[in-house]
Amino acid sequence: MGKSASGKDSIYKKLLEQTTGRFKTIVSYTTRPIRSGETEGVEYHFVSVPDFEDMHLAGKVIEYRCYHTIHGDWYYFTANDGQIDLSNSDYLLIMTPEGCRSLKKHFGDEAVIPIYIEVESGLRLSRAVERERKQAQPKYAELCRRFLADEEDFSEEKLEEIGVEKRFENIDIDTCVEEILRFLSHIENPNQI
Repeated sequence: MGKSASGKDSIYKKLLEQTTGRFKTIVSYTTRPIRSGETEGVEYHFVSVPDFEDMHLAGKVIEYRCYHTIHGDWYYFTANDGQIDLSNSDYLLIMTPEGCRSLKKHFGDEAVIPIYIEVESGLRLSRAVERERKQAQPKYAELCRRFLADEEDFSEEKLEEIGVEKRFENIDIDTCVEEILRFLSHIENPNQI
């Protein structure tokens, strides 16, 4: 996990590539519009708000968060849809502190290991602007809203509450990935998220 434009997606992909077979993925769901370059079922399952509400009512939503964007409410959530079997596999997924808290509540504290990615705020902002500039219809106002909301969402109190013990600075992605791999090699408890 990490604030917007901290490199979570890129680090996630590199970790999966460099640990072939160790981790299974969990494809989360979102009601936000698909971005250019994204693929349904890869980055997310893209669903409608009524689809989310139906899954929630059916008890299939493990955790969710709602972002009140300038484009309306966007939900992101993890579903109990058959993807997760902790008795047989370890998993790697991108999450927020609130989502991590919900996963710990659902699966137990010992089953969820938070990995927190940090990047200096000015660098994160410039990365976010560059990424948004590449979109067919850049949403700069939403970028700014997310950037400011991250300060509260990733407060020190929330990070401490979910058990973030180590931070990984993403100045150079390859160095960051190597540090995370060293950290993961010391975790002996199998079948974790």
